[in-house]
Amino acid sequence: MSAATLDRTKTANDTLAGLDATAQAALVRSGAVSPPELVEAAIARIEAVNPALNAVTHKLYDLARARAAEPVGEGAFAGVPFLIKDLLPVAGVPNTSSCRALAGAIGQISPPYVEAFAEAGLIPVGLTNTPEFGLIDTTEPSLYGPTHNPWDLTRSPAGSSGGSGAAVAAPAIAASSASNPAAAATATPVSQPCPGPCPTWRWIMC
Repeated sequence: MSAATLDRTKTANDTLAGLDATAQAALVRSGAVSPPELVEAAIARIEAVNPALNAVTHKLYDLARARAAEPVGEGAFAGVPFLIKDLLPVAGVPNTSSCRALAGAIGQISPPYVEAFAEAGLIPVGLTNTPEFGLIDTTEPSLYGPTHNPWDLTRSPAGSSGGSGAAVAAPAIAASSASNPAAAATATPVSQPCPGPCPTWRWIMC
């Protein structure tokens, strides 16, 4: 294993780490695992790998724990932890688009795209790094600094969904949002292989 590869020994004993969002949702529905257990496991993984990756820029742990404590809904991914790319506004949480001029800005509304995550039952645990306004294909904004590729920490995870891709590939989280302003959702999985299908232009939703 390359010396530049992410150290995964801290998460090696986490049996949930290798499960995708569909498998985690199935465990919740069966009662085998609770949403609080999934959230705490995801938080532990983020804390273990994020110092090396710089994939998650804002931690929404208190919000996630509160959501996980609510009754489990009927959404397809009810109880599954999730990360949101910091280009999407979410009411009441930071929304900077990785722009220094917007440091400290708070989202005022949640658009339908974000509301759909909530309707599916996904629980946001944090926001992910992105280039400023998602305008270039590498994730190294001056506001937060570069995100690193978990397969080789000396390399970029591409962009503009580099933070999301790095977090899923680590794996710190089973799923994260992505968008495609600069071929982000197609370039990022190619630069750092992730579980799940590689999206194409035909079904990207920006």
